[in-house]
Amino acid sequence: MFQPWIKAVGAVVCLAPLAWSSSVLAQEGPAVRFSAPPWPGVTMKTEIASQLLDALGYAPSTKQLGAQITYEALNLGEIDAYLAAWLPAQQGMYDTVDAKGHLVDLGNNVDGARMGFAVPRYVAEAGVTSARDIDKPEFAERFHREMFSIEPGSATSDILNGAIDNDTYGMGDWELNEATTPAMLGAVDSATQNDEWILFYGWTPHWMNIEYDIVYLDDPDNLFGPGGGRSDVRTLLSKPFADAHPNVARLLDQMVFSADDQSQLILDFSYKEQEAPDVALAWMRDNAGKVKRYLDGVTTRDGKPAWPVVQQAFDLPEA
Repeated sequence: MFQPWIKAVGAVVCLAPLAWSSSVLAQEGPAVRFSAPPWPGVTMKTEIASQLLDALGYAPSTKQLGAQITYEALNLGEIDAYLAAWLPAQQGMYDTVDAKGHLVDLGNNVDGARMGFAVPRYVAEAGVTSARDIDKPEFAERFHREMFSIEPGSATSDILNGAIDNDTYGMGDWELNEATTPAMLGAVDSATQNDEWILFYGWTPHWMNIEYDIVYLDDPDNLFGPGGGRSDVRTLLSKPFADAHPNVARLLDQMVFSADDQSQLILDFSYKEQEAPDVALAWMRDNAGKVKRYLDGVTTRDGKPAWPVVQQAFDLPEA
């Protein structure tokens, strides 16, 4: 997936490449320009939104941009919508642009997002349910005082290296094993296949929550942020776009996914390597009631109720 907390690499580049041809977009219909960093979760949410908007007569398009560049593009009006504002992980970038009055925050679009220490269920059942348990002598040896995490240079890397430096939860003498996300999850897979103990960095939504039976540890010291790692994933619009297109804003405001919904989308798209348009269509057909709620009060470009048009366009069942 997505690691929404990964830092953008390098400075903000010139935003001229973000420009879309206004003449082409004018022929296709009102443009809706999304930014979607290369994270499966936001890729799939953006795909669903784009398919719905296309059916309603809009011209959605997507640029794959890092978070830092996305915020600057929103600030400059070069991007209209962003469905992956992970907070508090992106709080600094968010606050910088929000202070300029150029953002409209439509609120959280994922219920149940979380990040933090994770263990296989059999480890939790043996007594490790809180981060304060991991350095107890009877448990630390079984973990080999080793913690697995994602790429060096990520915000997560900063958090965990800081925990070791500050001896948070007794981790001062632990080793942090940082690797790519697939490599980390390969270690998780190997451990769970052999009933071995492993402590690793987990997050939801992600397909790991479906493929592996894992438990997130309590984080009483809020190492991973307020609420023990619980996060918001906000939908942001540029203010000029939101003011000009309240119908689109209403749709995007009402698009809310459960963590389980998004984990399933990520599983099908990223883990099973199915095509994004196919995954989006299958999800909408399996969740017609949710799609209908997204479209409550929304219209097509020519003012018709949205649900009957979308239902017919995608052959959705009655909801």
